[in-house]
Amino acid sequence: MEMEKDPHDQTGSYVHAGEAFDRDMNYIPDRITSDGSSPWPVEAGRYRLAVSRACPWANRTIISRRLLGLEDAISMAIAGPTHDKRSWTFDLDPGGKDPVLGIERLQQAYFARYPDYPRGITVPAMVDVPTGGVVTNDFNRITLDFATQWTDFHREGAPDLYPEGQRGEIDELNHWVLHHVNNGVYKTGFAGSQETYEKAYTDLWESLDALEDRLSRSRYLMGPAITEADVRLFPTLVRFDPVYHSHFKANRQPLASMPNLWNYTKDLFQTPGFGDTVDFQHIKEHYYVVQTDLNPTQIVPLGPDTSIFLEPHDRDRFDTDTWGPGGTAPLPPKADEVVDPAHTPLHPTGR
Repeated sequence: MEMEKDPHDQTGSYVHAGEAFDRDMNYIPDRITSDGSSPWPVEAGRYRLAVSRACPWANRTIISRRLLGLEDAISMAIAGPTHDKRSWTFDLDPGGKDPVLGIERLQQAYFARYPDYPRGITVPAMVDVPTGGVVTNDFNRITLDFATQWTDFHREGAPDLYPEGQRGEIDELNHWVLHHVNNGVYKTGFAGSQETYEKAYTDLWESLDALEDRLSRSRYLMGPAITEADVRLFPTLVRFDPVYHSHFKANRQPLASMPNLWNYTKDLFQTPGFGDTVDFQHIKEHYYVVQTDLNPTQIVPLGPDTSIFLEPHDRDRFDTDTWGPGGTAPLPPKADEVVDPAHTPLHPTGR
């Protein structure tokens, strides 16, 4: 999703000597709405969600789309896990082109709308299929709009991920998690000095300790049911031991040694719509191959053993209403959106 100084952008340089990591948070602010408040109306089949399974910011949109049952209303373009200095590429598709947009690079969708687009070519992005132009890459808004603007196309039994009575608290928690955890791992990993690293490392672990304590009192972040807050935290946690612990030097301890956070992560991983969106091989290839500032050899580690994500958890000791009143689990992923069985422990051949 990132921009110029961002680890998922196309510049190829992430560490700046002597500087703290500074994420560019300026995104295309357009929204797709149902009330006529924008030039982009909610319309089934009109938009395509461009993602990479490697990117945590894109991962949250894949989860939200699955949980809400928006697969038939919003199609999905999946870029490969690595990219060059120009942009994410659709090298997983036959002929190296997205079959709907007909483009090789996500950059082409950005340039179709903004020929001189000056910022990073980021995922997730919503693309207008008729024009081939990007509508928005505002990751912070996309999932909220999935929950609130696309309700006419939600599946029967879709959970209310952004319940009106909890929105203020969810927004506050999401803002804190974004800056201290979701982005905290990047501040740690891309620190340009010992001083900025130690400051970011300390803040990250103080924040993880606070979440460890919070999750000692309820099954999910906001209580007995899954909400937008869980959708946003999970992609960071599921990447922590495979990538952030070593690659980003966030190595006080593995997440697997923290009882509440680890069992919470396993619980969500085993919940339909969460773990079945995770491609561990794509995740590792992206971080270890693209981020040559940190890994100049581009060697991708074989470990860790991700089968531990399928071990029993203890989260059912709490009051639970996972999908909320009247909610049900999502259907299995569409056949063409199933994660490669060799890349996930959800399949017996997965590592």
